[in-house]
Amino acid sequence: MADEQEDRHSRALDAELITDPDEKAKAEARNGLRQFDAVIEMVESFSHPDRKFKMRPSYLLHLHRIALKGISSFAGNWRPAGIEIQGSRHQPIGAHLVPGVIEEMCDYVNDNWENSSPIHLAAYALWRLNWIHPFTDGNGRTARAFSYLLLCLRLGYRVPGRKTIPEQIASDKTPYYKALEAADKEWEAEKLDLSVLEKLLSDLLANQLASVHEQAVGGGSPPSS
Repeated sequence: MADEQEDRHSRALDAELITDPDEKAKAEARNGLRQFDAVIEMVESFSHPDRKFKMRPSYLLHLHRIALKGISSFAGNWRPAGIEIQGSRHQPIGAHLVPGVIEEMCDYVNDNWENSSPIHLAAYALWRLNWIHPFTDGNGRTARAFSYLLLCLRLGYRVPGRKTIPEQIASDKTPYYKALEAADKEWEAEKLDLSVLEKLLSDLLANQLASVHEQAVGGGSPPSS
């Protein structure tokens, strides 16, 4: 993972549909809003008492398709080749291994759904997706959206608050990268230890909920709904 870099980028052979940087940034922003809307729709759908959530690879592909629609020809597909993460020491697995490791990730979440905390499951998905790096582009955005989806679903409701966890991470990625790096080091030692990332998500969740308290005592604008 990164040391003190402000950002990291995947580098792989990708068929970009938009080459102008400004136009690509605008498309990414539009798609980001649509991806968040999709997360909320999924939270509302799976929060129904008659519908039990079970993590499937297709949900991840759905969120990625929205994030990269009109930007990449690989939107909604696993990467077809190897990939490098600039600014990171981590080397993601080969493309041929991605589908199977994604299935293993889904199995972990499903097997531990009832006996693990919402923060742990969100942290696990966030780290594991970054570790796998299953897409040619949009890995971080999709991992953060999916992690937030799991947090809300495990809690059983959409978390209130003005500035969501994904938004807070996007505004300052350094602690996020350091937490991923810490988890990577533990994994290299054959240990699953997400304590640093769990602490980060816990703090960010507290920040998000603080706006609700602020509104309750008479200050600030209403939280997003």
